[in-house]
Amino acid sequence: MINQGKDATMNNPNVSESRGPTPTIEATGLSMVVSPRRGDSLTILNDISFTAYPGEMTGIIGPSGSGKSTLLYCLAGLEKATSGTVLLLGKDITRLGLSAMTKFRRQHLGFVFQSYNLITSMTVEQNLALPFTLRGSRFPRKTADSLLKYFGLIDQKKKSVTLLSGGEQQRVALARVLLSDVDVVFADEPTGALDQESGEKVISVLKDLANHEKKTIVLVTHNNEVAGQCDRLFAVRDGRISNQLH
Repeated sequence: MINQGKDATMNNPNVSESRGPTPTIEATGLSMVVSPRRGDSLTILNDISFTAYPGEMTGIIGPSGSGKSTLLYCLAGLEKATSGTVLLLGKDITRLGLSAMTKFRRQHLGFVFQSYNLITSMTVEQNLALPFTLRGSRFPRKTADSLLKYFGLIDQKKKSVTLLSGGEQQRVALARVLLSDVDVVFADEPTGALDQESGEKVISVLKDLANHEKKTIVLVTHNNEVAGQCDRLFAVRDGRISNQLH
């Protein structure tokens, strides 16, 4: 993995040093209840406690409709829980307003989704530059080119992302995360739309980010092989953490 020049151990100490007092993510009593206009209310998350640490890839697994993706979105501040708290990098994000949460997300969080979350009207290079434009900071073009070479995409950088294969688009999404050098990466079924070879490359990069660059990776998956690559694994069923598998 290409080192972005940031000392990963300054803000993200080793797992053995942090396990206990300084988790990157600490959710307590997290619940989400949806009340439709007609019919009974529906509990999506039910009093969940969850922790994730730097230097680890933590997986969330469960059947369809179990609440695992909703849990991920609440941990990342993309959705608001009905009750409970989420401490993310020491900040209670459940108390942040929309503007503050957006700023915090741009500075510290990266996302890798099954749908890639790329801007289809932009080229590969423009997608990489977008987070820097939103932050009002300089785009590190040379580092971006190095990452594109690493992912075998340097010849594609001026192309629209719509012309790329699924595996190539996912690598662009990963390159964007790496280039931004964020503290936490949330991934929702990052291999769900990929062939086996592309999926293995994606998981290898995410695991390398955690174990070697001491980032915190939290991913949702239904793939048992991907789950087996995680350092810790939580099983979700009916909106609850039913088990910590390892």
